[in-house]
Amino acid sequence: MCGVVAIYAYHPSAPEIDRPELRNIRDRMRVRGPDGFGEWFSANGRVGLGHRRLTIIDLSEAGRQPMTNEDGTLQLVFNGEIYNYKPLRERLLNKGHIFQSHSDTEVLLHLYEEMGEEMVHELRGMFAFALWDEKLKSLLLARDPYGIKPLYYADDGKTARVASQVKALLGGGRVSRVPDPAGIAGFYLSGSVPEPFTTYEQIRSVPAGSTLWIRDRGVGEPKRYFSIAEVFHDAASRRQVLTRDELRHTVRDALLDSVRHHLIADVPVSAFLSAGIDSGAVVGLARDAGMTDLQTITLAFAEYESTEDDESLLAREVADLYGTTHTKRALTEPEFRADLPKILGAMDQPSIDGINTYFVSKAAAEVGIKVALSGLGGDELFGGYPSFRDLPRWVNSLWVPARLPGMGRLVRSVVTPFIPSGISPKAAGMLEYGGTYPGAYLLRRGLFMPWELESLIGKSMAREGLERLNPLHEIGAVLQPDPGGTYARVATLEASLYMRNQLLRDADWASMAHSLEVRVPLVDAELLRALSPLLVSRPGVNTKEFLALSPSVPLPNGVRVRNKTGFSIPVGKWLEQDNGLDVWRRIPELARPGIHWARRWAYTAASLG
Repeated sequence: MCGVVAIYAYHPSAPEIDRPELRNIRDRMRVRGPDGFGEWFSANGRVGLGHRRLTIIDLSEAGRQPMTNEDGTLQLVFNGEIYNYKPLRERLLNKGHIFQSHSDTEVLLHLYEEMGEEMVHELRGMFAFALWDEKLKSLLLARDPYGIKPLYYADDGKTARVASQVKALLGGGRVSRVPDPAGIAGFYLSGSVPEPFTTYEQIRSVPAGSTLWIRDRGVGEPKRYFSIAEVFHDAASRRQVLTRDELRHTVRDALLDSVRHHLIADVPVSAFLSAGIDSGAVVGLARDAGMTDLQTITLAFAEYESTEDDESLLAREVADLYGTTHTKRALTEPEFRADLPKILGAMDQPSIDGINTYFVSKAAAEVGIKVALSGLGGDELFGGYPSFRDLPRWVNSLWVPARLPGMGRLVRSVVTPFIPSGISPKAAGMLEYGGTYPGAYLLRRGLFMPWELESLIGKSMAREGLERLNPLHEIGAVLQPDPGGTYARVATLEASLYMRNQLLRDADWASMAHSLEVRVPLVDAELLRALSPLLVSRPGVNTKEFLALSPSVPLPNGVRVRNKTGFSIPVGKWLEQDNGLDVWRRIPELARPGIHWARRWAYTAASLG
């Protein structure tokens, strides 16, 4: 992976850009790209690009960035990998384009020359880039369809600043630190900051699957080119009813194609391995794709020994099955405490997750790994979460009473004071929220409920934050157009919200803290397009079974029937035992017995980060 930065003083009255500021932003992202750095400034001093490089494809100096085209009219900084860059390069060569490198970055430049911003439709991979077009006097920003790679921008009305990290933008010293109530409220509602918000008023995220132009008249509106809801919506008219064997082989072919693409690199590729279906299937498919020297990494904890949370035994069984070089890395409580300041420093925006990825990435880096495959995305695609059962059931049973004006809010206000300790406050909101998909999703994935925010962030910030965020509207917006069925609606919600705002973002900062690139072959737009007609045709079926059976040598039965526990670490126990992490005790609602550890960790992460 890499770190990108761009500054454009677009307004005539804006001063020329400050070169030390650009370098400060760039070098705050040193761990994203420890292998090299570069910069470019326009002749008039009003545009600058910077880059930190992690060498994965074309390790030579020819791949360094910022990169330009032949006549110098385009300048590009790019973070990510384009997995289909070789066929794209061949196509461009046939059209007469001349290449100076074998990098995927240069493919982007020539593809833009051919197609302009429509180039994004041709790209298979994870990417975030800033491209300066001298002829148009404009800066193009773009993110991959799922938002695997981050990209943020700040606009003060005269100068726009762009970077891969929020904290990097702040590190330049010219971006306002005024907090954004919408981002803060969103964090406490869901445990992650929902895009396009951040916890700072002036900083926004380029939305996933979008392009955005910054021209001489200012920052434009994002233009979406990919929608998960739209893919499912279109798939509803292409439903495919297949036999069990046909479905199994079709799923395998699509998965194997994605894994093959994600193995493209000029350095060795490894894999994270838990005791779950997702990571195990990815490892098995990588073996089928010809990876005979795959390294795998698993975390283990003394607290989980001889319990169902111990991932290491089954992970070892899977590693032996597929013949990987396996590393079991033990994490201790003292190491967690020692690394916590680094974790909070690396956490670009507050999050209740990501610590597991931080430590497994640390373990991978310790053995010299630069690229690792992850099974992230399997539950969202193949229906592995309880939400696939819960949301349709809640909506079907509560949609009538939920439509009685004011009834849900009245019931909640009466019931809330009498909810006993240890019972989730969400119970009081079932009638108010459970009858619609946005409301039910807020209940299912919510960390805190809207009526709880005043005690955490104060009345004024809570009110302004909820008003600007409008959470039910934001959740409902990802369901447009209607994905077309219960399975598709839940899959769209989980991928567009929880996976995008939480899991993918955490995977990025936590792996980049160790200069490690994490690839997610189950999070792939082409894979979604291939499988969506099949998935919407089999409502109610446990489609994760087909993921487990996708390698030519299926996963062991112990993995396939194991209850889902998640790839977790005992943070809750460690938090309660550390007086330095008990800032949550100042909030009476969090100090009550029986409160879930994630609620306490959320307040801790937001307060100390």
